[in-house]
Amino acid sequence: MATRTTTTARTRAAPAPSADHPDAHFTLDQLAVAYFDCRRTKRNTPSALVFEQHLERNLINLFDDLQDGSYQPGQSICFVVTRPKAREVWAADFRDRVVHHLLYNKISPRFYASFIKDTCACIPGRGTMYAAKRLEAKIRSVTQNWARPAFYLKCDLANFFVAIDKDVLRGQIAARVSEPWWLRLAETILFHDPRENYQLRGAPELLARVPAHKRLVNQPAHLGLPIGNLSSQFFANIYLDALDQHAKHRIGAKHYIRYVDDFLLLHESPQWLGAALASINEFLPRVLHANLNPTKTILQPIARGVDFVGQVIKPWHSRTRRRTVHEATSRIAGIPADDVFAAANSYFGLLRQADSSHADRAALARAVMRRGHCINGALTKTYRKSS
Repeated sequence: MATRTTTTARTRAAPAPSADHPDAHFTLDQLAVAYFDCRRTKRNTPSALVFEQHLERNLINLFDDLQDGSYQPGQSICFVVTRPKAREVWAADFRDRVVHHLLYNKISPRFYASFIKDTCACIPGRGTMYAAKRLEAKIRSVTQNWARPAFYLKCDLANFFVAIDKDVLRGQIAARVSEPWWLRLAETILFHDPRENYQLRGAPELLARVPAHKRLVNQPAHLGLPIGNLSSQFFANIYLDALDQHAKHRIGAKHYIRYVDDFLLLHESPQWLGAALASINEFLPRVLHANLNPTKTILQPIARGVDFVGQVIKPWHSRTRRRTVHEATSRIAGIPADDVFAAANSYFGLLRQADSSHADRAALARAVMRRGHCINGALTKTYRKSS
């Protein structure tokens, strides 16, 4: 494992917020809530364990830094994940993640209140299952329960996270965050450039597997959010809310849904969808300084099946994407024995989201049993090997 500390030239950054303004009111209890929210999925990470060793002292020090305006984000960790494809991930230090949660807990309700119900991902209760079920309901509506033909337009933004314009996003945040102290904290997080101070973990050669145009290190300072932080996921939804509003209220799309940067429009007329695509292609560069990926723009009949959030929805049934099932069985066959239990149950949970999943769960069960594990009769979970 390679570890490297790298610094780059200073870029634009917002100064830390000061507590001199009366809007800086938050309590130590609120910071503690942000800590517990943060540690829910990160408790066993090294930086979380270090922070927890002297928890009270660290929370009080962080509280004081935020109150007196001396808080600045720390060092990030850069690594590469390879599934489902090679992607560069930037993980903020645990201390900074607590601040992300503090900001999120304060301002997210006002944004969620204005989001359309068809905005999915990184919103409580709106995961992949929510998106798939909502899309299926829209398909049944536009096709009158599969009784008449209809079409779908599927689009994907080009190089989404690394192409987000932070100046545009700052204006969107400022439109709803009127308290100066909280806006300054949002700017501190938004304009922090993790490339100035980071450690590279993992094999350096893995970086070569990430396309150059998808790497944050190759973007100008005003573009790109680091994949891997709550703040980035939340900011991305704020950024694309403008697209959601344009699709619903300007284009007049009755059947529209978005999951991160993948979105669909449904209609009886392919000509109407073509006009909608032209409107979106004009809107994105003008307002968000973004563009669609033309290689992933699809317009075809719904009856052929709609591939969305890992499921393929066809008349009267949905199945997990074939590539996902093949990856699951292949991975179970090759991973270390100690990892089979957790990985298999994770895949069983994923496959159960599709309503026609018995054959896929049976294929996964056979792969798991070949590794020596038992499966329950419903083919929904496996058990640990007895010693």
